[in-house]
Amino acid sequence: MLDVTILAVGKIKEKYFAEAISEYAKRLKPYASLKFVELGSIAFKEFSREKAKNDEGKKITSYLDRNGDKYAIILDERGINFSSQKFSKYLQELNKPIVFVVGGAVGLSKEVLERADYIMTLSSFTLPHELARLVLVEQIYRAVAIASNKTYHY
Repeated sequence: MLDVTILAVGKIKEKYFAEAISEYAKRLKPYASLKFVELGSIAFKEFSREKAKNDEGKKITSYLDRNGDKYAIILDERGINFSSQKFSKYLQELNKPIVFVVGGAVGLSKEVLERADYIMTLSSFTLPHELARLVLVEQIYRAVAIASNKTYHY
């Protein structure tokens, strides 16, 4: 059984994202222990984006340091791209607790990227953090469906 934490900056504000994420989380229950951790985002103005990114980064690295037994996979548009099949195989072979990190509106600090055990991307597009969380949870579900030979992935 997969042990997955999704660590994200900011809250899910749109009900439709929350409902879709909840649906995939429910589907994952037989296959994975899934936990969501939301860190507060830092309000920023144009002149303080770097400060907001660094302050959010400190919160993320603090969580990662306290949970050092988890394999940290950071989501970043410059990361490695997987096919669904390769992602499924990767998760099965990893066979350790995982924390996926989804940054906020200003992105991720250099310190967070340096702290990563692995950096992956969901898309070369920049995605809003709410959509990134939904795509991530769906892809985790798809990965376990592939590994379990469920008729979800065709």
